[in-house]
Amino acid sequence: MPDWGEILVELQTYPNPLHPVDAIRRKYLKQLHDKTGRNIIAYYSAWLQKTGTLQEKTAISDEDKNAFMTTVHKLDPSKGLDLILHTPGGDLAATESIVDYLKSIFDRDIRVIVPQIAMSAGTMIACASKEIIMGKQSNLGPIDPHFGTIPCQAVVFEIEEAIKTLKEDPQSFPVWQTLISKYPPAFIQQCRRAIEFSEEIVGKWLSGNMFKGHSEAETITSNIVKNLMSFEKNKMHSRHLDIDECTGIGLKVFAMENDNVLQDMILSVHHSFIHTIGFNPTTQKIVENHEGRAMFLNSALSNNNQ
Repeated sequence: MPDWGEILVELQTYPNPLHPVDAIRRKYLKQLHDKTGRNIIAYYSAWLQKTGTLQEKTAISDEDKNAFMTTVHKLDPSKGLDLILHTPGGDLAATESIVDYLKSIFDRDIRVIVPQIAMSAGTMIACASKEIIMGKQSNLGPIDPHFGTIPCQAVVFEIEEAIKTLKEDPQSFPVWQTLISKYPPAFIQQCRRAIEFSEEIVGKWLSGNMFKGHSEAETITSNIVKNLMSFEKNKMHSRHLDIDECTGIGLKVFAMENDNVLQDMILSVHHSFIHTIGFNPTTQKIVENHEGRAMFLNSALSNNNQ
């Protein structure tokens, strides 16, 4: 199977009247489907290529539900779903809604494939699958919730530290008052609820699918959630967790390298989507299935169905 550079040459010399990025992307999606016999939906964000205002809509949002409805339409649910994810994450409520929707169609027969990166809420979606397929180049990320750029756990830690310090040294009140006053009313409770929400839904997804029926499901699930949620351990929300880290905390991961043909096909699909994003400067997200049914979410144009 071709690599990134060879696919670029193929794009530049493609004779088909259909735009080469579309024809070649669909060719490799179809080949992957023929290999697995399973439904394929690829969800690609252009966040790595976009900056500034162009990056605003690259995150997971409720807008994506329409794209998944479009790509699920007419698929045979009995064939399961392989969901290819390349995303920075996004809105927690939208993520829960998308997972609930996909599970209502495919039940527990969902695998998540991560060719490169699925961070934050993307990692949460991966935790809802029965198995995650990763390679040596693949990464998941921490799932501790944020409000904008503010980590909820850091806010809670700061408040807890303030309470502890004030009990020991009441004279430090003016210092802590200045620090805490930067948060709007009820913000701390919002942070606590977001943390509880993340722990709850990821724990439920893990125990309900990946470890359903496992004799130690509760222990394994608790350990995974603890590690993925730990701001103290991971240090930063953008930390990249490789396949060894993911298997080390207990996630059920299949290594692409165990099936070289599958690995080559997945990476050909990945390179094709990255090239498509490069050829379309306004594209922020692409959701497409193996039958060529797709929705492009663009920054300067309305959504395009293909």
